[in-house]
Amino acid sequence: MNKYELALVVNAKIEDEERAAVVEKAKAIITRFGGTVTEVEDGGKKRLAYEIQKMREGFYYFVQFEAPATCPGEVEKRVRILENVIRYLVVRKDA
Repeated sequence: MNKYELALVVNAKIEDEERAAVVEKAKAIITRFGGTVTEVEDGGKKRLAYEIQKMREGFYYFVQFEAPATCPGEVEKRVRILENVIRYLVVRKDA
């Protein structure tokens, strides 16, 4: 099992419950493809470096997980189509 981190930038214009639901959906996708979520870090609301979809701010979340090598590709495929996710990135964490 490799260690990975999923960085999510979520729409800042939605309610807290909807943001939490987006993070839960991402966690469910990870577990569905054989991963185990170890930690979820809330990075808070930050100004974006450039305007994305007419938005200047977003909420940042960092999800650490352990998974087989095939999981990150599947996670990226599914997170890409989540409605309130502005940007995402999965990176492998080296020990």
